[in-house]
Amino acid sequence: MTRVEKLELLIDRKNINKRVKEIAAEINDNYKGKFPVFIGILNGAFIFLSDLVRELKLNVEIDFLKLESYGNNKYTSGDIRLLKDLNIPLAGRDVVVVEDIIDSGLSIKYIHELVSRHTPNSLEIAAFLYKKGIDKLEFDIKYLGFKVPNKFLVGYGLDFAQKYRNLKSIYVLKN
Repeated sequence: MTRVEKLELLIDRKNINKRVKEIAAEINDNYKGKFPVFIGILNGAFIFLSDLVRELKLNVEIDFLKLESYGNNKYTSGDIRLLKDLNIPLAGRDVVVVEDIIDSGLSIKYIHELVSRHTPNSLEIAAFLYKKGIDKLEFDIKYLGFKVPNKFLVGYGLDFAQKYRNLKSIYVLKN
């Protein structure tokens, strides 16, 4: 018999759509007349990235990074592996890294270091969710969707063992 997880609504689709449009408006203002590169972090950020870039009034280039730190677990192993590297040269470019959630902070620190080594003109982070209680990062998250409680979340790209990514809202996963 398979275990059934319970879901508790945290952020509904209406509020997600509203916040994505607000973030896009900020990015439109900040990158007017520029051709930024957006780097989506697979797999979780693909839905946020897709919704975000469709709201932009800019020409953008898109690439992806894929990391692994969770596997099929609810907690990070603390060991980050790069599974897919960048295909676009970033030297001298304006870069926006798009992440679904900043959880422990380990992945975003790794990504920030990795992208910085490519010597972009500028580097900003757009994170849809940021868990409260994370240690201070050495850089700012310029574009932030929501601060959320330190609970395991699914939906809108976030998964548990590859399930629930397709949900249109964000939910707390309860056992």
